[in-house]
Amino acid sequence: MSKLHPNSQVDNFDLVIFGGDGDLALRKIFPALYYRMEAGQISSYSNIFVFSRRKRTVAEFKANLSQKITEYVPEINTEILKNLLKICHYVLGDALSSAHYSQLKRKLNSTKNDIRVFYYSTPSSIFGNISENLHSNGLIHEQSRVVLEKPLGHDLESSEKINKKTLEHFTEKQIYRIDHYLGKETVQNLMVLRFANNLFESSWNSKYIENIQITVAENIGVGSRGNYYDRYGALLDMVQNHLLQLLCLVAMEPPVSLNADHVRDEKLKVLHSLRVHEKQTIESNVITGQYARGEIDGGPVKSYLEDIDKFDSTTETFVAIKAHVDNWRWAGVPFYLRTGKRLPHRYSEIVINFKNVPHNLFPSKEGMLNNKLIIRLQPEEHLELVQMVKVPGPGGYRYKPISFELDYSGSFENRFPEAYERLLMDVVRGNQTLFMRGDEVNAAWKWTKSITQNWEKINQGKVLYKSGTWGPGDKILDEGHQWHSYKKGNQYVKKVVRIKE
Repeated sequence: MSKLHPNSQVDNFDLVIFGGDGDLALRKIFPALYYRMEAGQISSYSNIFVFSRRKRTVAEFKANLSQKITEYVPEINTEILKNLLKICHYVLGDALSSAHYSQLKRKLNSTKNDIRVFYYSTPSSIFGNISENLHSNGLIHEQSRVVLEKPLGHDLESSEKINKKTLEHFTEKQIYRIDHYLGKETVQNLMVLRFANNLFESSWNSKYIENIQITVAENIGVGSRGNYYDRYGALLDMVQNHLLQLLCLVAMEPPVSLNADHVRDEKLKVLHSLRVHEKQTIESNVITGQYARGEIDGGPVKSYLEDIDKFDSTTETFVAIKAHVDNWRWAGVPFYLRTGKRLPHRYSEIVINFKNVPHNLFPSKEGMLNNKLIIRLQPEEHLELVQMVKVPGPGGYRYKPISFELDYSGSFENRFPEAYERLLMDVVRGNQTLFMRGDEVNAAWKWTKSITQNWEKINQGKVLYKSGTWGPGDKILDEGHQWHSYKKGNQYVKKVVRIKE
């Protein structure tokens, strides 16, 4: 990872966003660029080009862009916004037509910036075509980088095809496969938590840990993404990338250094150690569901079929998986993964459930609660360590769980940066640590394929769950295990700890 101060100004660059007037760019990429310019990282000598086939004038493009940034950035600084709009340019053209790249070529060649970043915020099916057109127009050089947005295909074969076509014109060192979860501060803090604290690293194994849970829950439905979502479902949309990357960071061995390839080598070993699923074991290890009508926050919500306006669909909106990492460190420890839509609350967290003490000296009716390390990724990023303490006063050894919380987001006076801010600046700096390597993507797809293939073999029926409930995930838990329950407000008595910059 870079040793530079997070707000150090990066070298001047040219950024070309294909699909730059789409939802992702307007909602995530441009607000991230605004914040980085406000922080002084981006100078007025950099350039941002939006390549689009939508016919509009430059003035119309900038007016729409200004409106969207203002919508997604609270407390906008009009001077910063004005400076950002000055370096934004609109290039009319069809990404599939090589002849339409001539205007882009003239604009790029007129700048003196060495670094060129091509951001593919388009369907992955045309990544190869864009790469070919950039190459045929002589727009790729040694200082070029390409950012590939997910999903990288819909299965192993399509993913391999996309990567192969991209590698015909870019080297692996130039390719940045983005997963915004890896840009979250609490995800990166997981590395520090493990490898800079002997307290945790010495107990980070099967001898002390009973199970690990990774949950990414959403309370919304598919919304406007119905057509896309019905082709992918929860497994391919969330598990194959986001949840597997989180699993890798939890389970990986200490890398030799923070060099990008050293970190990714260790993540790859985890993916290779994942136990593949078989026809005989798929039902006890994987459960899927689809949301039906229900209530969320006191209001009625529609079913998935009503949301996508279809009479029938087998696409899963919920999936829970029991995974095993078959190596010395994690032998026998189940990793429980779950994600779904129309669940009661929106949150993402990792829960490390430690084993109970071998012998309880303090018997009580309630029993002893095992220690937990709770890593909340969103919202309200924080770390919690749940431990048992004695209740003050006479009457014997009465105890209860106390949660020591590191209020991560509340500990800093400055705004908490979004994931895309760090990831975009890392691309410009040439730092690939937080991006997936090609062999990582293939290994993740191979493991995912062992699930999808066996689903087809057993013809697992569709399980409906009521919107506003937690879905059918209990069915894959080992005896005695239960999901860590999410509650708004204080679940345990908390001692909040804040740190100073």
